[in-house]
Amino acid sequence: MNLSTATTCYAHPGRETTLRCKRCDRYICPSCAVGTPTGYMCKDCVRERKKVFDTAEWYDYLVGFGVTFSLSLAASILVGIASMFIGFYILFIGAAVAGGAGVFIANITLRAVKKRRSRPLFAVCAAGVVIGAIPVGIGMAFFGGGFSLIAIILYAVIVTPVVYTRVSGIQL
Repeated sequence: MNLSTATTCYAHPGRETTLRCKRCDRYICPSCAVGTPTGYMCKDCVRERKKVFDTAEWYDYLVGFGVTFSLSLAASILVGIASMFIGFYILFIGAAVAGGAGVFIANITLRAVKKRRSRPLFAVCAAGVVIGAIPVGIGMAFFGGGFSLIAIILYAVIVTPVVYTRVSGIQL
């Protein structure tokens, strides 16, 4: 580089660079650059953007888990009871109904947490769905028979990603 046009990284003054942060326009070296879909940003700007995205309060984790757990428990009980009477066909009916149940659970959860968001909150809500189905799955394993257990597993496998994507704001 020409000494008259030499620029250095704002965090590492000994490193020459021509790369700039797309947000704050400071010079950054490759070790400070964070790749984004629209260009490179410095670590400070990335951290600042995460604060904008993470709006959840501490109690939203408890509320999100509680709502998803209780609604998943109720829905899995209904699936378990229906599977005891319907038998093999519950697998098809359950697969069709599980997506709607996931949307319902996610919409109630979003209202409960007032549409606040953060990645850990999405994971906590998904865990609430799975943990809510576990007691019913255990009960069905002992008392409901094979189709009932398979129906609960199918329910959990379909509803969990639906709740995660809907709570996180991903529209499929």
